[in-house]
Amino acid sequence: MDSMVHIPKTEYQRLKRVVKRYQLLRGIFAADAFEEPPVKNRNAVLKQVRATGKYNEAFLKSLEEGMKESRLFS
Repeated sequence: MDSMVHIPKTEYQRLKRVVKRYQLLRGIFAADAFEEPPVKNRNAVLKQVRATGKYNEAFLKSLEEGMKESRLFS
């Protein structure tokens, strides 16, 4: 009995891409997305994010408004 399966190279490549995507998603879902933040002080978080220089004021304002509505930040 032959235990080999033959598939076209294109199908093999497609299956490899599917596996990579699956592994990526599995890694994302394995992380605890609902874990409480280590720092709960809204002002401290905003200060740290602002200090990176990576975000514009519109984003920072939106982040601040979201944290004001969140029960996780004081």
